[in-house]
Amino acid sequence: MAANKGLGRGFASLMGLNDIEELTQPQQPVATEVQRESSDNVVKISLLDIDPNYEQPRKNFDEAALNELADSIRVHGVVQPIVVTPIGKRFMIIAGERRFRASKIAGKTDIPAIVRNYTPQQIKEISLIENLQREDLSPIEAARAIKTLMTEFNMTQEVAADRIGKSRSAIANTLRLLTLNDDVIALIESGRLSAGHARTLVVVPSDQQYKLALKGCDNQLTVREMEKMVRDFLNPKPEKQKPAVQESKELVNLVSNMQRAFATKVSAIGNGRKGRIYIDYFTSDDLDRICSMIEDWMKEKFIKDE
Repeated sequence: MAANKGLGRGFASLMGLNDIEELTQPQQPVATEVQRESSDNVVKISLLDIDPNYEQPRKNFDEAALNELADSIRVHGVVQPIVVTPIGKRFMIIAGERRFRASKIAGKTDIPAIVRNYTPQQIKEISLIENLQREDLSPIEAARAIKTLMTEFNMTQEVAADRIGKSRSAIANTLRLLTLNDDVIALIESGRLSAGHARTLVVVPSDQQYKLALKGCDNQLTVREMEKMVRDFLNPKPEKQKPAVQESKELVNLVSNMQRAFATKVSAIGNGRKGRIYIDYFTSDDLDRICSMIEDWMKEKFIKDE
């Protein structure tokens, strides 16, 4: 019977769980008294003798989810044993801290466990991989755990992907989150900005990311809308240029004559066929004077026409 296929190919071997039959092999005595549940190496250990793993990459545990698991444990017990390693006279959790915490909430005094001996390096690697495979880390916790796994154990993205059981592209996309501005990372950690929204900002200059991130917070925009906003930001549409003015010699002369006549600024846009003429005034006296000149011209024209 094969190990759980949901695990990465390297995880089962690290845990020593490549074959269920291996669990029935005799085991060395553990560092404290435990009550054997059966002939295999699943044993019951007092919760008081177990410590969490200080290398645990997940720092936050959802209280509602823990309470739901505790309710299930009260009814059905702990279905899947946790994995621990002996540390002196105590045990440290390698996999299963949620079950350990929920068992405490459920009022249990002991928990089924598989006891295995691991080196400090194996403990850290297994803890990182086990949590990453559970997919209940926050996006930033997952990114930091993957980076630690690659850095401390000299893994490429391909090797890390194989160990975790994810595609290389998924690993690369998760790691990109760590290149974001610290303020944007804080928004992801708080749950206000999704990983999908955040990844669209990787191509944006760091000092501009937070401003754009706020527009996508709390699902104000879909990821596609966020992508479009980023594209528009990076490739702004050029402003429409006003058509060049091609003034005729006659129009230039007309503007010059009007400026002398009205004693103010006169400008024209257009050419000899069509356009606009602008007469500027800068005070109310200017306006009164220009209006009076136009009225006098109109009166003179009408008298001549009559």
